[in-house]
Amino acid sequence: MRIGVQIAPQHAPYDRIRSTLAEIEALGVDIAFNWDHFFPLQGDPDGLHFESWTMLAAWAEQTSTIQLGALVNCSSYRNADLQADMARTIDHISGGRFIFGTGAGWFERDYDEYGYEFGTPGTRLNALDADLARIEKRWSLLNPAPVRDIPVLIGGGGEKKTLRIVAEHADIWHSFSSPTVMEHKLVVLADWCERVGRDIEEIEISTELKARTAKEADALYELGARLFTVGITGPEHDLAPVRQWLAWRDAKNA
Repeated sequence: MRIGVQIAPQHAPYDRIRSTLAEIEALGVDIAFNWDHFFPLQGDPDGLHFESWTMLAAWAEQTSTIQLGALVNCSSYRNADLQADMARTIDHISGGRFIFGTGAGWFERDYDEYGYEFGTPGTRLNALDADLARIEKRWSLLNPAPVRDIPVLIGGGGEKKTLRIVAEHADIWHSFSSPTVMEHKLVVLADWCERVGRDIEEIEISTELKARTAKEADALYELGARLFTVGITGPEHDLAPVRQWLAWRDAKNA
């Protein structure tokens, strides 16, 4: 079982984010995530904020053991082949520690202020589906190739499109599901896996621990979740919950 920490790239100067990254790596966190937005999601909407991909390249140089990625990249901001190339490059910078977390996007302000077409959830999911096929093809053509088969993490829980895309493309599925919702979604995902000829056991189940009790986390673990994420944000990065959940991880893995 693994613990990932999402350092929200908001409300803190970069040197603070960098020092927090070093701290969580030293604590033994398995994965460091940021997010792919252009503005804060909480607090002052015009507060400090940094871009995802350039930060991840820096993180790849600043660390040596922790895996890293976005939770999640917004595919519709960038050309699919360019995303594949950026992912491959960060994979090399990190020595094979990059996770390609991606999704369809949802925060309308990002689109409006940066000049992207927002569309609808359906059009954004259709675009993600098409982009993933292009990304996978581009990875097979790049020279040099990625260091490893880059794990693809897909976030979201829509049953008609998202979970079908997960079944076809994902190595990791991430959601914010309660135990009750998770149990239902796993049945839907298993059905999609059967339809597309995929073994659901190939997909790592990931979920957020925010505001969860240990009892709820245990229930999610019993359902098969093996990657659990903890979100922290500036201006101060409180690592107490991180330490708490790392102890829980270590007890499970003992």
